Amino acid sequence: MAPKRFRNPFNGVVDMITEMNRISDTMSSIESNQAGERERGHSDAWSPPTDILASGRDLIVRCEVPGVYEEDIDISFNHSVLTISGERRRDEDDVEYYSSERFMGTFRRDISVPEDVKPADIEATYGEGLLVVVVRGAADSAAPREITVKRRKR
Repeated sequence: MAPKRFRNPFNGVVDMITEMNRISDTMSSIESNQAGERERGHSDAWSPPTDILASGRDLIVRCEVPGVYEEDIDISFNHSVLTISGERRRDEDDVEYYSSERFMGTFRRDISVPEDVKPADIEATYGEGLLVVVVRGAADSAAPREITVKRRKR
């Protein structure tokens, strides 16, 4: 039997309070028949369903973004944070929706990656609504260092 990995470098990626607030706002807008009318910003952008997994030495990030054109997806990397953002656009203005359950507008995911990752280590592909980002060598990085808390002198 293979040894189990116990360290999860992405523990805490989703801020539960922010996500619960987003869900609450969505439910209240549906109840008041204002679903989809309000523009969303980065602070309350919808988050696509995302899997983060290790495959050998590589980290794999898979985001489900059906209905988003590849030119509407932006991937950036700065200070050990991989940012996946973009926009799912509504149809033309002359369309009247009878029901609208999919999130529209901007989306954003910020994912912390190990400090030794370089932009050349990151590769992204997109097809059939699935964005796959491979971060080469990132699953082999050392576990986080523990910092000892000392008593402050007055």
